[in-house]
Amino acid sequence: MTAPRLDVDLDKIAHNTQTLVERLAPRGIQVIGVTKAALGAPPVAIAMQRGGATGLGDSRIENIETMSDAAIAGPFTLIRSPMPSQVGRVVTTAATSFNSEADVLDQLSSAAYARHRLHAIVLMVELGDLREGVLVDDLFALVAHTLDCPNLTLAGLGTNLACQSGVAPDATKMTALSDLVDAVEAKFGLELPIVSGGNSANLDWALSGVDTGRVNQLRLGEAILLGHEPLHGRPLDGLYTDAVTLVAEVIESKVKPTQPWGTVARSAFGAATPRSGSGTRRQSLLALGRQDVDPDGITPVHPVTVLGASSDHLVVDTGGEVYPVGSELRFELDYSALLRAMTSPFVTKEFVSPSGLQAA
Repeated sequence: MTAPRLDVDLDKIAHNTQTLVERLAPRGIQVIGVTKAALGAPPVAIAMQRGGATGLGDSRIENIETMSDAAIAGPFTLIRSPMPSQVGRVVTTAATSFNSEADVLDQLSSAAYARHRLHAIVLMVELGDLREGVLVDDLFALVAHTLDCPNLTLAGLGTNLACQSGVAPDATKMTALSDLVDAVEAKFGLELPIVSGGNSANLDWALSGVDTGRVNQLRLGEAILLGHEPLHGRPLDGLYTDAVTLVAEVIESKVKPTQPWGTVARSAFGAATPRSGSGTRRQSLLALGRQDVDPDGITPVHPVTVLGASSDHLVVDTGGEVYPVGSELRFELDYSALLRAMTSPFVTKEFVSPSGLQAA
């Protein structure tokens, strides 16, 4: 098989999904499988559904269209506020979208009316991470505006934490969200079926045994795909951390001096990384670079040390081990590395399912 490539084990993704679904179910929380880090790859979507995800979420309508075109049933949620230029596509393909702007709601309403569709809205509330969300003081006005929009239905409230500013989705924040749901329902005489508490960063809170209040949905991508939680980067018990691995091919294997020589200035990507040691070392050059992956987000499975990366090359110290030209080295990834590798057209994606199961 060609390299660089991502080897994606669909059975492990299904297992991770099922494990999280089963752990969250007693807490009254359902799982939306987030496919954005996989670019909406239909095999990944099917694996998440096989594991029990009740819906699929993505931040790009293009990815949702990819899944819909592959006859994936969904239902689909656009978890980033729609761009006005795409509202027609959103109401055509996504059952639900997350929103925080009255102007966008108006355009969604017009697009849904023109297409004879009913589109569900989850209003996002700003609880401190300073990314998306209406301020609490403005929430009631936006709820009223949503209720006045033809062909839109208010399905719930949500929030997002730990992405922009690292604010933890702890019990205080989740209680605040639950209280807002109660207040909106009381003021407007509504029942809101969706209370979307956040993402994989919520798992510490959700599985800690505290009262989860009104929160009944989490949007999980990183925990399913990589098997760890984002707040501290810890692996989650019982989950595979190697459901997705990166494979790179050796294109040079030589013994070279440990230290560079000559006048040292900036490297292609800023300050040069200092090298320790003296004498010589055996190093391998891999056909993998910053255009393909975030080199700071990869961890070698083999006993090698990453020395540095340029646009198209990764340099590793092999510790005396000989990896001949044509050898393959494997790496685990963090979320940043996964996103870039999935997006790179130069990284092949190989989906495997040892069990042979394809759908729920």
